[in-house]
Amino acid sequence: MLDDLEQSGLGWFWASDAAGNLTYLSAAIAARLDLPLDALIGQPLAAIFTAAESDGRGKTLSLMLGAHKAFAGMAVRATRRPQGAVLRLSGQPIMSLTGKFQGFRGTGADITEEYTREEETARLARFDSLTGLSNRHRMASHIEATLTAFKAARRNCAVMMIDCDRFKHVNDTLGHAAGDELLKQVASRLTRAIDRECEIGRLGGDEFQVLLPDIDDRGELAELAAKIIAMLRQPYSLEEGRCVIGASVGIAIAPHDGMTREDIVRAADLALYAAKNGGRAQYRFFSGELENETIFRRRLEQDLGTALREEQLFLRFEPIVEASGGTVASLEAHVCWNHSARGVIDEEEFAQIIEGSALTADVGRWAVRAACAAAADWPESVRLAVNVPVPLLLADDFVALVGEALDGAGLAPGRLELEISEAVFFGDASVVDRTLAALFRLGVRLTLDEFGSGYSSLAYLRRAPFDAIKIDQKLVAEAERHDAREMGLVRAIVALAGALQMDTMAGGIESAGLLAALTECGLRYLQGPIFSEPAEAEAVIAEMAGGSWKIDPGSERTRRARRRTVFRKIQVIHDDYAYEVTLRNLSKSGALIEGLANVPKGTQFVVDLGGGQLAVATVTRSNGDVQGLEFEQSLIEDGSGGLCTRNRVSPYALAAAGAPLAPLAPGKFMGLAQGSAVPKFGYALPLRGEAV
Repeated sequence: MLDDLEQSGLGWFWASDAAGNLTYLSAAIAARLDLPLDALIGQPLAAIFTAAESDGRGKTLSLMLGAHKAFAGMAVRATRRPQGAVLRLSGQPIMSLTGKFQGFRGTGADITEEYTREEETARLARFDSLTGLSNRHRMASHIEATLTAFKAARRNCAVMMIDCDRFKHVNDTLGHAAGDELLKQVASRLTRAIDRECEIGRLGGDEFQVLLPDIDDRGELAELAAKIIAMLRQPYSLEEGRCVIGASVGIAIAPHDGMTREDIVRAADLALYAAKNGGRAQYRFFSGELENETIFRRRLEQDLGTALREEQLFLRFEPIVEASGGTVASLEAHVCWNHSARGVIDEEEFAQIIEGSALTADVGRWAVRAACAAAADWPESVRLAVNVPVPLLLADDFVALVGEALDGAGLAPGRLELEISEAVFFGDASVVDRTLAALFRLGVRLTLDEFGSGYSSLAYLRRAPFDAIKIDQKLVAEAERHDAREMGLVRAIVALAGALQMDTMAGGIESAGLLAALTECGLRYLQGPIFSEPAEAEAVIAEMAGGSWKIDPGSERTRRARRRTVFRKIQVIHDDYAYEVTLRNLSKSGALIEGLANVPKGTQFVVDLGGGQLAVATVTRSNGDVQGLEFEQSLIEDGSGGLCTRNRVSPYALAAAGAPLAPLAPGKFMGLAQGSAVPKFGYALPLRGEAV
């Protein structure tokens, strides 16, 4: 009966002597472990089996045996077969009549399937099943524990939020299987890119999170973010095809930007939102102003309906010139907004506001009508180019809208160029093909916009009757920054277009060198700041008063800065006094300030740039009430076209000086001059300031 029981697998038995050596083991157990029974008998039980817990947190078998007490339910594996079967052992100590310990007798059961199932369930509860990275729950717990421990130890840590740009297009065009494989490759690249201690997690979809302990240097974080962005935008090879995506990164640092997990993650989220709104493929650090900026941008989105009703929108037109002679062949319409409170919102900022808005198609309808009406006053040799949002092109009334706009303005269909992004082909193929065919019959010109943005396919060119290809500005920019490989790709696109009897154009040209290179490649039409910035409708009419408009490229022309002016009030500290001055300009190495009289050269200041940013500077030139400063440590790029200090005042230092431990406020930090945090330079200025 015992033999039958052991062979059935319902009951297995083992026994050991007082020394812990195995004296009996069911043959079925040895067979299950794939080990010869003779090689096991007489061996120490603790050497034969090891605890199955992979993290080693369970009690060891030798500890259980050494206690000479009964135990039950211990999961073990064979030491010589660590990936083999899992057994559950139970044991009972055997005592002689005199109470002397004689060994153990016990039972065993095969729990391999049950254990594997439980282990997988536990793993899925902590890790992302697709990428193997930590999941949202594990990241939240890890950040919470880290912040708690680091607060007590006065240590810093940073949190990065990473979102893949254009990932949805991959899912839509290549399928979800391709999207899953892409996410695996993104996770692998992230792991390789971050060559320091960290915890990387996938929160869901295409959103990732990184916890970086013991770092508050924004210079290092900026370099790491730039490295991540550069690695993630390199081409991916998938079974379904080749694709290119991008990434945006938001960065927050504890305790500077938040003390709790909720605060620091929210800060990183706001920074990510700002990076995506800034044009994507960027990184942004959190600052106290971002929340107001985010709220204001959402209000702007809500105000779009009012802008349409009250005719607050207007157009600017950017020339597209012939490469051969510089004559303006067409003008591209850009939508701007004369906001009642904000003032003029230019075309680039407006494009960011409208992206993803429910009113995108409505704004597009207005732009088509308004642009056609404006072009009616131009010479017949000049065409009009209008960028068509995807939701508008897919609308049922789009073709009718174009026809009505042309008829209403008395504009010949051949003078209207509709610029259509490759993204339109990610929609319903039958709707897209039907719409493009109807536009072709109507007689308007069609331009495939953003060609080379990462999803370019010859299938697009076969499916639609395009008249021109417009090369993506990012590809053009890469061609200028790097070697001849990208320029070779531009030449290949030009050759392809020529074979298909299509025109080619490129935009965003700022330098004379790039202009010469693109002209040599054979592009027919060119556009960019080197020719002209977008101009008001009245200025366009004035330029074409003679019947045509010819523009000579100007090497001195560059794209105007879109950043807010640095002409603002700040404070500088000297010798325990704070002085309010006007910051006139700012560079990585220094600044120009105005407001202090007759400051001698060599005077040292601590410049308060706000938000805990203090920079030590020396006066290198002084003229009346204007001083030129040179920073002791250069500022760094903040990811949004501005500058910031590498480090900020530590909330721990403020707490040591008596202030409550809290994240940095966006205001001034003059109170630090009372302690040793700000150097005392020993100079006296002939101007009274505010005692700190």
